[in-house]
Amino acid sequence: MDAISLQGGFADPARAAARAFRAVLNAMARPGGIEAVAGAAPPAPLSVAAGVVLLTLADATTPVWLAPAVDRPALRDWITFHTGAPFAAPGEAVFALGDWAGLLPLGRFATGSAQYPDRSATLIVEVPALAPATHRLTGPGIREAATLRLPGMQAEALNAGRFPLGLDLILTCGDRLAGLPRTTRAEAL
Repeated sequence: MDAISLQGGFADPARAAARAFRAVLNAMARPGGIEAVAGAAPPAPLSVAAGVVLLTLADATTPVWLAPAVDRPALRDWITFHTGAPFAAPGEAVFALGDWAGLLPLGRFATGSAQYPDRSATLIVEVPALAPATHRLTGPGIREAATLRLPGMQAEALNAGRFPLGLDLILTCGDRLAGLPRTTRAEAL
């Protein structure tokens, strides 16, 4: 483990994690909203927002899968040191991290079961931009409709007709993030 892996965590872990948790919670509760986050400095190629999400949500009980484009020794060491999260195959991962192309095919990730719909993966998707919008969003947490830039053409069919099963997405770009819970319906604009 090199020195870079030991750096880049929250300077004030309790306060920074509380602020970050609130931002992630707001993003998931209000799909289409974009939240600013700070406090993490993960190794390249990870964004600040993706690092914040991992520091806030990952721990020794939440296996992580890294897409090949981000799976680097320095990042693995950083995640291990700061969160204690183990690494797993896609089907066992609680969190999967990468760009959209690196996460495909989505069918390899857990979507829960009828008895345990909560046993599904959350995809942390690194995107080049969160705007301009490409999709119209409707569903819980959205008054009438919201808009957001979603990766890939499969985004609108991601969880269609599968609720309560499905995948939750946290889109990250620089120091911004947005949530797309499985309850949200997306239509291309």
